[in-house]
Order: sequence, then structure tokens, then C-alpha cells
Amino acid sequence: MDFPMLLMRYFGTPDLASVDPAALADGAERLRVDFGMETDRSRRFALWTLMHFLGVAPDLDVAFDDPADRDAARDFMDLAASMEEPEDG
Repeated sequence: MDFPMLLMRYFGTPDLASVDPAALADGAERLRVDFGMETDRSRRFALWTLMHFLGVAPDLDVAFDDPADRDAARDFMDLAASMEEPEDG
């Protein structure tokens, strides 16, 4: 799934900074519904990563039945967290 296309689908723009809070909440709700209905593992993972960035992702044990998918999500969370940490120096 293409990230800018996901943003367009759920929020009407690829620029999240321009989305007002009500539209953000509405888009996040549509995202949760689509995530719950999605059966393709890779598409579910892509939707979950967007929900994670938005702070609305379900817990891993709820989101993923397969332990390998939960492990991949944990790895993604660790990678995302490491990118947010300020560099020393």
C-alpha cells in the first residue's frame, strides 16, 4: 500500500498537518473499520502501521493472530521509536 494514497483515502489529503481534528477522528474511525474487515496480512499490517503512527492502533495481541505478525509489528515499533530519539552530539 502506498502511504500517500492511504492518507488520501482516509483523510482526503497526503498532508496530515492540514487535516482538522474532526476529520482526523473520522478518518481514523474509517481506518479502524477497514482494518477490522481486511483479511490480507500485508494490507492489515500496512493499515496497522498507519494507525500506530496516528496513535490509534489496537494492541498487538488484538490486532494480529499470527505470532510472526506480532513480532514484525514489535520490530516496526522499535524502529519507529529509534527514529524519534534525538541524536547525541
